[in-house]
Amino acid sequence: MTAAVWFRNDLRSLDHRALSAACANHREVRGVYLLCPEQLNEHIIAPIRRHYLRRALDDLGRQLGEIGIVFDVIDAGHFRDAADHLSEYCREHKIDTVYAHNEWLLDEIRRDKDCIANGIPLTLLDDSLLSPLTIAKGDGGPYKVFTPFSRRCRDHLAANFPTCLRRPQRRAKAVQNAPCPSFGPERDSDAWPASQDAALEQLRDFCAERAEDYRAARDFPGLDNTSRLSAALSLGILSPRQCLARLQQECGEAIWDSNSGAGTWLNELLWREFYRHVAYHFPKVVRGRAFQAYTERIPWPNDQALFKAWQDGRTGYPIVDAAMRQLNTTGWMHNRLRMIAASFLCKDLHIDWRWGERYFLENLIDADFCSNNGGWQWAASTGTDAAPYFRIFNPTTQGQRFDPEGEFIKRYIPELKNLAAKALHQPRELSNYPAPIVDHQKVRHITLALFKDVRD
Repeated sequence: MTAAVWFRNDLRSLDHRALSAACANHREVRGVYLLCPEQLNEHIIAPIRRHYLRRALDDLGRQLGEIGIVFDVIDAGHFRDAADHLSEYCREHKIDTVYAHNEWLLDEIRRDKDCIANGIPLTLLDDSLLSPLTIAKGDGGPYKVFTPFSRRCRDHLAANFPTCLRRPQRRAKAVQNAPCPSFGPERDSDAWPASQDAALEQLRDFCAERAEDYRAARDFPGLDNTSRLSAALSLGILSPRQCLARLQQECGEAIWDSNSGAGTWLNELLWREFYRHVAYHFPKVVRGRAFQAYTERIPWPNDQALFKAWQDGRTGYPIVDAAMRQLNTTGWMHNRLRMIAASFLCKDLHIDWRWGERYFLENLIDADFCSNNGGWQWAASTGTDAAPYFRIFNPTTQGQRFDPEGEFIKRYIPELKNLAAKALHQPRELSNYPAPIVDHQKVRHITLALFKDVRD
């Protein structure tokens, strides 16, 4: 009999537990990916991410073909029809076991239960997390605050350092798998490595050359000091275990020190873990609700004109506008800028964080529901973060601090290229650049009142 490996957000052949298990236990193995264009359309997946996904699927087909495994990409229409399509696939190819990795969002959990209920012989393995979902506080409950969660994860990883699996050996003559067809509007994503080999090389370069300086340099968007691996991680072109293993190989015991550069990058991997734990244990956030229930009572004014100015990068605050133009131009935004742009939308323009969350999902190449939702709720002070609601970023001082010479701002706002650094962050009376659409000090007081009213 034949086994199938059902690929989801794990588009690689190295360090793939389901693929390794299938190859170890079965003579015949096939790979399958259920493409759901209707679901992607409903979620308005960014054109650049569609192109990136298609390229990643083509590379996975190449990887599997090299070891003699046929890889089928099936148009399954809508996510809710996945079980029917997979059931038919199993009948057609006489498949007795389907291997896949657990996914932890509500719809994905329901989908897998439907598959099992339909008689699909589904074997689910844990793969996407460094820290198991069983990690808990002393009272057995899930963590709600990142810092103690991260400490617990570090202890777990130090005692149970994960190993990476090799690619299975060639099983048969190499095969030429068909390319993935286009499935909607696309935008060129070639600036981002979609192949496993290129992503691994990017990981090696970062860990060897920039990880040690990551803590000191990560917040400056004008410098190339971040890993830029979020897109590869979001599709599982890389596994978090591969990231941890390479980081440890290059930086040694420094990874356990949260104040080191390497330890700070490990912390970023753990933030990714934390938001997955939150989405699983507190599924209301998956349903579009705030983690802090009282914040649902905030009467966000939601001014459409202000929202459009934010989207277009025409707010009159250079660091915010450069951030939004980076997103609109490249399909990606530096992490510090994500915090600045999100804080500005919620706490200066008083627009519901869910509007911004959706806009990011519609435009980011690395769109990841859990991380995106967690980041937006952090910025809006509606989420798990222990910092109080009166944490409000000043967009002018953020620009002065993290882009002091305006190197990044001038890259995306050519209207300001002739201004000296001192004038750049508060430009005045330029014919081709807007005046600030709100007064930060005034709207800050409104924000404090909005939160205070619903807390009282």
